Amino acid sequence: MPKFIRVDMKSKKITTEECPENYAALAGRGLTSTVVANEVKASCHPLGHYNKLVFAPGYLTGTSAANSGRLSCGAKSPLTGGIKESNTGGTFGQKMSKMDIKALVFEEIPAEDAYYVVKITMDGVTFDEAPAETIGMGNYEAIKVLQEKYGPKVGVAIIGPAGEMRLTAANISFADPQSNIRSAGRGGLGAVMGSKKIKAIVIDDTGAGKVEIANVEAFKSASKRFTTALTTHPVTGQGLPKYGTNILVNILNEAGGLPTKNFRTGRNDWANDIGGETMAEVIESRGGKTTHGCHAGCVIRCSQHYHDKEGKYLTSGFEYETVWALGANACIDNLDMIAYADRECDDVGVDSIDVTVAVGVAMEGGVLPWGDAKGALELIKEIRKGTPMGRIMGSGAAAVGQMYGLTRVPVVKKQAIPAYDPRAVKGVGLTYATTPMGADHTAGYAVATNILKVGGFVDPLRKEGQVELSRNLQIATAAVDSTGMCLFVAFAILDIADGFNALIDMINARYNLSLTADDVVELGKSILRTERDFNKRAGLTNAQDRLPEFFEEECAPHNVTWDFTDEEIDSVLDF
Repeated sequence: MPKFIRVDMKSKKITTEECPENYAALAGRGLTSTVVANEVKASCHPLGHYNKLVFAPGYLTGTSAANSGRLSCGAKSPLTGGIKESNTGGTFGQKMSKMDIKALVFEEIPAEDAYYVVKITMDGVTFDEAPAETIGMGNYEAIKVLQEKYGPKVGVAIIGPAGEMRLTAANISFADPQSNIRSAGRGGLGAVMGSKKIKAIVIDDTGAGKVEIANVEAFKSASKRFTTALTTHPVTGQGLPKYGTNILVNILNEAGGLPTKNFRTGRNDWANDIGGETMAEVIESRGGKTTHGCHAGCVIRCSQHYHDKEGKYLTSGFEYETVWALGANACIDNLDMIAYADRECDDVGVDSIDVTVAVGVAMEGGVLPWGDAKGALELIKEIRKGTPMGRIMGSGAAAVGQMYGLTRVPVVKKQAIPAYDPRAVKGVGLTYATTPMGADHTAGYAVATNILKVGGFVDPLRKEGQVELSRNLQIATAAVDSTGMCLFVAFAILDIADGFNALIDMINARYNLSLTADDVVELGKSILRTERDFNKRAGLTNAQDRLPEFFEEECAPHNVTWDFTDEEIDSVLDF
């Protein structure tokens, strides 16, 4: 039977049990959010002993299905004050599934001032004191130390110096198959892990078998159909593998939705200097990799290895949102400097959206001139030093705005708004406003339909159809986040009906179920209801489901504004 493991960090007691009946039908985001909603005191301090940190693979994580490598992490967020699910690639989730671990729940906080490595094997869970040299060490070197100690193939979840300082933009980093870094980036979950004095979690699946499949032949057939959908769709089969997510720079710039100079305009004249096409040329010229998977079995392979001028590996998972935030938003046109900043975010262990948006807010406050690439990198490096400015930066865009008395601070529920201007891409603006997670484009990626014309087309500049679009995508996303699939599979399943049907068929074959499309929709609705109920009990109301007032200004080149009424916004998740 699937194992449900509780780790009490105060008593060091390990409880391994069969999955409780009320959690048995859940996985991924559905499971993490339900455990948090049921077991965490909603009014608690996120860094106190009442909070819990939950890891849960999805329904299909660890199977042979394409792109089934995601892991959900959940807790009460120290950044937003509400519920949080952040998910990641890497090897950790697949190893959990192969070991038949339904969930890991980390509870309480230790009395002693020492950091631990929690080791998980087929024999159980043990504690080691964290190697002294890893305390304060960057994630890249710390992962090497741990894999030298525990084995080169172990999965690693780790916090960097930012997590040790319990900063609200601290993330949890995970080793990928090449021991590079993938992150559960948003919401400050690294601070929660730091509060529990967990430096790292090491998982060794030696002796584990394959993930059990109830109906092998049916699963293989559905998996083949699903892979065909992914590899034939123009976004997942062509655009993302060739140029990565950074292909969106020129697309959004052309659409007038690329936020520039802290969301002053939606277009600039130099976007191509930092765009995906230019990035691919640079990578190829330096012997890097233009396509690479963040976990085994990925067929989209939208990641890459970006090298410096000497041909030395610099960073991977160099995403559009980070390039945008330091590029267009902070007016930096130097890809190399942006890459160094991306590496620093990964190494110190912070959300590379919230901290890079914070750079633009710092420029807004006069801390740096616009476009100061060297100054931006040095500002991010302050986080590692633990200086007052570094701690402010490591707490994200909202903290920087508050410290400098600014009103032009692009956040919702204190979480930074990502790389799509909500005035020119109105559907995603509604997602930013209403998702229980704080501003998060992945919670209901209306850009797909507004800009890429995936799943139909809803005019991004007009209000009509946006409420329904955001609502439907948020419901679908909550369900997809429970499958263990990369969210990018949504491009294919929105356009290719058999891709969607194949996804359901794989879940049914895996567990010997008979789920229908209606069941999947109801799952997504149930998750959102659970998350919104937790947030309500935590003190969040509809008043927090709002964009900052400065979005009432016109956004060039289309001169559009954020023009939804409170009633329209409140209707998005009214189901």
